[in-house]
Amino acid sequence: MKNPLSSPFLAVFRNEVLLNSKRIAPYFMALLCAAFGVLWWGWGPAIGRGVAVNSDFFIAGMLPPYSFLFLPLFTALFMADPVTRDFRFGIDPLIFSKPISRASYLLGKFFGNFFVLTCCQYAMLVMWFVLQAVPKQGLVTLPGITVVPYIKHFLVLVVISHLGLAAVYFAVGVLTRNAKIVYGLGVAFYPVYITYQTVLLSSLPWRWKLALDPLVMNRGDVHVPRSSAEFVNHLVVTYPADLIINRVVMILLTAICLTIVYLRFSTTERSENVEKFSVLNLSTAAERVYYSKSSPARRLDEFEGLDHKAEGSVTLVAIPEVARVDDGIHANINKLLAALGVEIRLLRAERSLVAIMPLAIFLSILEVAFYNIPPDVSHSAAYATNTAKLLLLFLIGIAVFYTGEAMHRDREVKIEPVIWSTPVKNSVLLLSKCLATIVLTFSLVAAVGLLAIVIQLLRGHTPVDVSAYVMVYGVVLVPGIVFMTSFAVALNVLLRNKYAAYVIAIGICVGLFCLYSIGHKHWSYNPVLYQLWTYQDLTSGRILAYRVYCLAIAAACLALAHLFFERRST
Repeated sequence: MKNPLSSPFLAVFRNEVLLNSKRIAPYFMALLCAAFGVLWWGWGPAIGRGVAVNSDFFIAGMLPPYSFLFLPLFTALFMADPVTRDFRFGIDPLIFSKPISRASYLLGKFFGNFFVLTCCQYAMLVMWFVLQAVPKQGLVTLPGITVVPYIKHFLVLVVISHLGLAAVYFAVGVLTRNAKIVYGLGVAFYPVYITYQTVLLSSLPWRWKLALDPLVMNRGDVHVPRSSAEFVNHLVVTYPADLIINRVVMILLTAICLTIVYLRFSTTERSENVEKFSVLNLSTAAERVYYSKSSPARRLDEFEGLDHKAEGSVTLVAIPEVARVDDGIHANINKLLAALGVEIRLLRAERSLVAIMPLAIFLSILEVAFYNIPPDVSHSAAYATNTAKLLLLFLIGIAVFYTGEAMHRDREVKIEPVIWSTPVKNSVLLLSKCLATIVLTFSLVAAVGLLAIVIQLLRGHTPVDVSAYVMVYGVVLVPGIVFMTSFAVALNVLLRNKYAAYVIAIGICVGLFCLYSIGHKHWSYNPVLYQLWTYQDLTSGRILAYRVYCLAIAAACLALAHLFFERRST
């Protein structure tokens, strides 16, 4: 009897889950969702209002805004190129030479990626479930352990909403074979949706607003918020017929989009639409990197001293300038700069940056762009302080995940023996990866700072004091970035497993922030100075001593990584 678990659909489904387990984006997204769970649990709208954070009313009320905030962008990231990737790397003839139907292939690709997306989105609900047992002053929690609402409302208010959105993105990605169009749609979703809400739905009756809203942001009875906290805490949320119809329509939309994809999908490559390789195109750890298919001779000549070997239409790119035998300080600096240039190009080619960087910038400047930030010392100090605090979460995520990717990339693409055989010091190999992540985070900080200055000018909050931005970012963020990246390097060297390092790093971060949230935030185990500084403190000797302490720990982490690095000799 044939095993039903060995069907072509499930084989494709499992393969997509496995490929996503080797990417940075799912881990970063899950961490971000869990962090928002902590934020909305301890500092959300329930604080001081008597509303229980594990009540039906609170869970159902918070999920639609959560679904809108940043999940559409991550949905685009997952659905942009599951099919295009196979054609881009030339494995489509191998796939379609197997006894697999178009339906099994397409459905396996879609639901495999959507399953991983859903697991990442559910991280916030898992965090809420765990935090039920954590007491906090000013926070109300219903007795007992709540389970069903976390599952029921998530499936109805989040999963079905993004099922339809994912089907639209998937259809566009498959039919155009161009991931950049899908990324553009992900970014354009926000202005389009806001315009749709404010222009088209604002004048309609409430029932029509609910029925025509794909993310059900308009759900809820307007009279409930005026009721007492005791009433809403014991309220059992039910779904009206209009919302049920809305959910059925979203499922039908998904079926229509997938049917169109099935009818229009061709197993032959559309050469005019397929995206070309970049010189160093690192999309996932499972994909081929260091390769180029278009104009290899012209591209390779752009790098001075680049060694390459042509094999038909595929060209292998070697590390430039690192094979020269010279142990002088000047030579080692040149080798470090060459290796750093390669690492930066590899990071720049990461597809996940297309979603993560704009999202990080948008959320970091959200408050200064749309809300009044009361100036304590000056407007510039207030803007810099606000953006620095909001940036912290993204800087931690980038340091953990992109450092882990850089540390294990060479082994995953099977060129580690080639890299290790080059006559360079271990410090060059380690520092190039560490510095590449630091450069990436610095670019994010610089972009946020420049946008904050532009917003300050547009809002008329002058004069602009650039030194305030330099002081806040330089004293608070820069040492923190150096520490977090160095710690991630040491953790990956010691554990020698990327996923184990992710789990340990995330666990440490969550544990520390839980301690900070209940008042335990001593400087000795708070290297990022979470809630330990104000703008007036930045020039004090105490804060400067804390930052020297932070940099000393970073240096110790790098020394430890160098000592236990697997490549013992050069």
